[in-house]
Amino acid sequence: MQKFLRLHQLLTNFDGKFLSYVRAIAELGLRAFIAWQFLKAGWIKLQDWPSTLALFSEEYQVPIVSPELAAYLGAGGEMLFSVLLLLGLFSRLSGLGLFGVNLMALISYPILWTLECPAGLNDHFYWGGLLLLSVIWGPGKLSVDQFLHSLKKQ
Repeated sequence: MQKFLRLHQLLTNFDGKFLSYVRAIAELGLRAFIAWQFLKAGWIKLQDWPSTLALFSEEYQVPIVSPELAAYLGAGGEMLFSVLLLLGLFSRLSGLGLFGVNLMALISYPILWTLECPAGLNDHFYWGGLLLLSVIWGPGKLSVDQFLHSLKKQ
């Protein structure tokens, strides 16, 4: 019985350490995947700024702010929050920022709610869910936030 208990303890310890590494890699992968989606969108907006301004003026229906300000906020938010999320710096704030950008896209682009674009709507729901998971779980071990937290402990 002692051998069995020792084997069980050994396997349980291995399992815990293994899952710790797998979780850290999964959290980094989650941050990288979601950051990449918004980085691509922001980069495209920056590459053709006149078209971006035209889209925000004619296609998107952003409430409250002017189309030009919405374009700056949208592209800036996508770029800034994506880089921060990828690095794991101010991760929860970055995740909330990208969640806001995602929510604004859902509100301001009415074609997403038609049957012509179900995949686009689904993508935004998936991204929103993943961003909320990132906000709830935090950045994980492979992040600048965790590194800075470990420095604070010393």
